[in-house]
Amino acid sequence: MNCKIAVLPGDGVGPEVTCQAVMALEAAAVKYGLTIEFTYGLIGGAAIDETGAPLPDATIELCRTSDGVLLGAVGGSKWDDLPADRRPERGLLGIRAALGLFANLRPAIVHGPLRGASPLKDEILGDGLDLLIVRELTGGIYFGDCGRDGDSAYDTERYSVNEVARIGRAAFELAGKRAGRLCSVDKANVLESSRLWREVITGLSGEYPDVKLSHMYVDNAAMQLVRAPNQFDVIVTSNMFGDILSDEASQITGSIGMLPSASLGEGRPGLYEPIHGSAPDIAGKSVANPIAAILSAAMMLRYSLNLPEAAGGIEKAVALTLEKGVRTADIAQTGDKPVSTEEMGRTVAAQLSSL
Repeated sequence: MNCKIAVLPGDGVGPEVTCQAVMALEAAAVKYGLTIEFTYGLIGGAAIDETGAPLPDATIELCRTSDGVLLGAVGGSKWDDLPADRRPERGLLGIRAALGLFANLRPAIVHGPLRGASPLKDEILGDGLDLLIVRELTGGIYFGDCGRDGDSAYDTERYSVNEVARIGRAAFELAGKRAGRLCSVDKANVLESSRLWREVITGLSGEYPDVKLSHMYVDNAAMQLVRAPNQFDVIVTSNMFGDILSDEASQITGSIGMLPSASLGEGRPGLYEPIHGSAPDIAGKSVANPIAAILSAAMMLRYSLNLPEAAGGIEKAVALTLEKGVRTADIAQTGDKPVSTEEMGRTVAAQLSSL
């Protein structure tokens, strides 16, 4: 199989962790008989420095003509004083919109060897944690009308029936392939947009009789994630609520450096990136954890390229690496000797090759 992948390393630690994800994909290509063509593009601050814009037209065209997009991270203090429409983050929002990516998938898994890194007690984690947050990505308050009016500022939350229905269907279908439980999170006791959200999600439930639907207010969901996280299988929620809850879930796993994500639309390509930011404070020090980027590459193989065996191979290689006690600084426990970003990447690739 021939695959064309756009690689957007971005800023900060983005190039460092993306390099390790590419290494894992190259090892998967050899292992599973794939031909992968990598083409690099600019986004974020790197694009601003080179072209003056956070998302050049050439990058959009590259992504549209690829089978999948692997992204590192964008942003950094170097560009903090730029106008809002020229900041690096506009590149990320822009590529999501340009590709029509409305569903953001953020898995949160506590790997057995890292149970000690989770802030939750063993009795709360139980047999482990494996949940999936499905975040609506192109609507809501982040894209609503906003501005200043005298000494006031406003941001508008707005959702249409179609926007809620398409993310709802994606979540129901994902839940049907897992444990068959879907929790829709909103604030329907206060917000009109959430009341619409709940009505639409409830209306969809009849189309998916094998999926058990429940509803929860977002403040309660935030509490339940740390009180009894195993009650959740798939969570579907709005853009802002999903942003907050998925970061909370990341800390349950022990480190934000462990969590990948996929942003999907109605067709290819999808966009795959670690949920951590550019971390400019550690950029260039070879201490960033590349596992989130590597697992994002695995999600690309599964969701955009329909290569579940290769995706599973990378995931198994990560698990074996952790079982061997290999740790970057963010997941190291007392007595562990942290490895570099590059050593973690090489170990995962070697484990994959030896499967």
